[in-house]
Amino acid sequence: MAEGAFTYNGGKVDPGETQNIRYGISETYMGDPVRIPVTIVNGTEPGPTAFLSAAAHGDELNGVEVVRTVAHDWDHADLHGTLVCLPVLNVPGFLAQQRYLPIYDRDLNRSFPGSETGTSARRMAHRIFENFVSPCDLGLDFHTSTRGRTNMLHVRADTRKDEVERVAKAFASNVVIGGSGPDGTLRGEASASGTPTVTIEMGEAHRFQRELIDRALAGVESVLAEFGMRRTSAVRWPGWRTVIDGSSAKTWLRADTGGLVDMHHDGGDLVREGERVCTITDPFMTESETVRAPFTGLLVGVLENPLVYPGNPLCHLVELDTSTRHALERDLSRDAPA
Repeated sequence: MAEGAFTYNGGKVDPGETQNIRYGISETYMGDPVRIPVTIVNGTEPGPTAFLSAAAHGDELNGVEVVRTVAHDWDHADLHGTLVCLPVLNVPGFLAQQRYLPIYDRDLNRSFPGSETGTSARRMAHRIFENFVSPCDLGLDFHTSTRGRTNMLHVRADTRKDEVERVAKAFASNVVIGGSGPDGTLRGEASASGTPTVTIEMGEAHRFQRELIDRALAGVESVLAEFGMRRTSAVRWPGWRTVIDGSSAKTWLRADTGGLVDMHHDGGDLVREGERVCTITDPFMTESETVRAPFTGLLVGVLENPLVYPGNPLCHLVELDTSTRHALERDLSRDAPA
């Protein structure tokens, strides 16, 4: 619980103060500094410290706009606590518009909590983690799907931990996928070290998708309300929610043949067991493979690039319990054109 200045190696931000910082985390081949943008907003009233981060993968842009908007467009007169806004973690990847760090193709989001004496990626991760993640009481890390695929907005979190589950549910997405995640992820390592953190997946790489950005901003506002950081805001309820845990069926459907894919559903659609999800055809359209749903569920992620080799992922399908399925069906019927 923050009651005074937010401090980092090289400076501090007093209550009632906002600072925009370009913080050095590495050096280029020429010895020039690699700096990440950081905005720290310290409210006049005491409260929790929360970090918002994006672009750990340099081509994932939706979260960049979420974090920038919170930092620079929101009115923080009512802020109780401190916001640490990190819109671009992977600056080298962001500049090159590629997913990984150009240095040896390292994944920054498999390098946390980092090391002072490790690889380039781990040294960068260490400086970010120690200065701007460890001091926080909770965190939201924004991602998109990788190139050629798209995700509906959902949260990934280790829901076995009560405080992490609290953050996940406060974000008010319809879908929460449980699990600790791979080693070295920001949300996993932060949660393990005492800063409950979730990943928000939303949309696709290389673009801003305004509808998703606006929904994510509403989720941020809900989280800050839940933790008493915005007293004039309210915690949201998404209307229906499913938490996918270890007992739930979930699978990536994969292509068994190469070819061109015709997807018959979009992300967020409900598909029933045995229903046709997509069709794969050869260039002459003389041979085709129909891919069907192995169980009734929700399409969380789908292919955007229609070209596949055998083994390429087509869609991410998660099982829904009966009550959640009925709630989703009611939503879909309300949204259907008259």
